[in-house]
Parts: sequence; C-alpha cells; structure tokens
Amino acid sequence: MDEASKTRALRGEAFHERMFAGRVIDIGCGSDLVVPHAEPFDLPQGDAQHILRYREPATYDTVHASHCLEHMRDPPAALAEWWALVRPGGHLIVVVPEEDLYEQGGWPSLFNSDHKATFRLHRRTSWSLVSHDLGAMAAALPAAETISAELQDQGYDRSLMLSRIGWRNRLLWKLAKRRRRLTRMGDAWFDRLERRLGKPVDQTREAALAQIQVVVRKRA
Repeated sequence: MDEASKTRALRGEAFHERMFAGRVIDIGCGSDLVVPHAEPFDLPQGDAQHILRYREPATYDTVHASHCLEHMRDPPAALAEWWALVRPGGHLIVVVPEEDLYEQGGWPSLFNSDHKATFRLHRRTSWSLVSHDLGAMAAALPAAETISAELQDQGYDRSLMLSRIGWRNRLLWKLAKRRRRLTRMGDAWFDRLERRLGKPVDQTREAALAQIQVVVRKRA
C-alpha cells in the first residue's frame, strides 16, 4: 500500500486544513501528491539533495516530504535545504521509516535497497551505523519550533518482528540479500527455506505503518 495515502488517512481533515492551506511543495511525492494543489518535486524536477539549485528559499508555506529523506546521500544537508524553502511562520513535515520497525536490525535494507540511512526518534544510541535521530535533527534547525514528533505504528504487529539476536537472524539476512543475485534455484526454494527459518515480514506492504512523523514550524 502507498505510505502517503495511509498517512493522509491517519492525519485527518483538521490537520490537512491547518497545514496545507497555502503554497505547498511535496518532495519525493511520486504520483501521489499530499494535496491536489501541492507542487510536485521528484526526480523529473531535479535532485532533492540539492533542492536550492531548483527552488528559491522562503517561498513555501509548507514543505512536505514523505519517505524521501532516507534516500538522500546526506540527510542532514538535505533537511537543511528543505527547511530553507519554508517561509517564516510556515511548516516542514517529514515522514521517514522507523529503523527498528522497518529495517528490523538489518543493513543494507532488506526491503528497499535504495535506502541510504535509517531513523530513530529521541534515542541516543542505535544498532545502525547510518542512523539519525529525526527529532534531534528537526529541533536543531534554525528558528525551529517542533509542533509534533511521533512514532506512527498503527496496525503494526511486533510479534512478527525479526529478532536481531542469534544465528537464525544472521542467516536470514544473508539469504535475503543473496536471493537478489541467485535465481537459478528458483523463488519457490527460497520461499520454503525462509518460511522454515522465520522469514522477516515487511508489514508496510499492507495496512501497517512503521514510521516517524515530525512537524516543525519556522518562527517568524
């Protein structure tokens, strides 16, 4: 299922009326704009890592980015440029996968090979060598006032999470990565073996959420 659509349903009408009333840019939106009047910014429009090459600072009331920051080569630098687009009094809204719920202790990402970073919320340490605390990143932006920073895990079943401890976990991650390269045995063989070992589950392919949302206001 599309993460943007699931998040939109969770936010409700009052959030949308308050946050998306003015000029909006939706970074990494694909074909699913957060609101119909938002300006799309995705690969056809340029490189979101260096968005100030394409758009002027302080020109948007709301800058929205859902499941895009984890694809950036330098997330703090990208976030700083996205923040620069926000007018005083405007908002930056960022949604990213939560590393424990989505990546489940494995890196590189099992479920999305283009992920370049993982994210946590208000935790000092992480198992991931490429982890960022999104709450701390947002709070450190100049003239930033954090409106909300929350874990969104509606519909997520933690009993299905893959343990990060033990030989079975290590073997499963090795199998999952090798599966992308070795196809001569066939998918059915890998499916049977992974099921016997306790295959990790990407619950976000269905209705579950496994993400962090941060909303920041730029003080006038």
